Amino acid sequence: MAIKVGDEAPDFTFTLKNGSPASLKSLRQQRKAVVLYFYPKDDTPGCTAQACSFRDSYEAFSDAGAEVIGVSSDDSQSHDSFASKHRLPFSLVSDADGSLRKRYGVPRSFLGLMPGRVTYVIDRDGIVQHVFDSQLQATRHISEALDVLKRLSIS
Repeated sequence: MAIKVGDEAPDFTFTLKNGSPASLKSLRQQRKAVVLYFYPKDDTPGCTAQACSFRDSYEAFSDAGAEVIGVSSDDSQSHDSFASKHRLPFSLVSDADGSLRKRYGVPRSFLGLMPGRVTYVIDRDGIVQHVFDSQLQATRHISEALDVLKRLSIS
């Protein structure tokens, strides 16, 4: 069952870029919004463009009080290499068994062969405020998320 706008985001634990443990709940306690994006695979053209677009807009996300977290099934070694190669300032989470993808209900695309590309904007109370699902518009995920964060900061 897919997580939708208005749902409470399922909690999960992960390791921050600096190596310390974190969870969605701990970020909520810090009053941070979260932009959680699921992507198919490290170092593929669309995923690299998406990650680099998040990197290039990272200051805007930080200024909006949001933490960016990327998730794919790649292992942590692949994530470390990908993040280093492209100077990614945000955390990448390994979901090798697909359990986090399943908890969020991220669909597979292209005849069920490829993991989907979905971005969730989660507010400071842990409620999903926006879901953007597009395999082919990888860089649009960034503008969609920033627009929602700006709207949330006004209200």
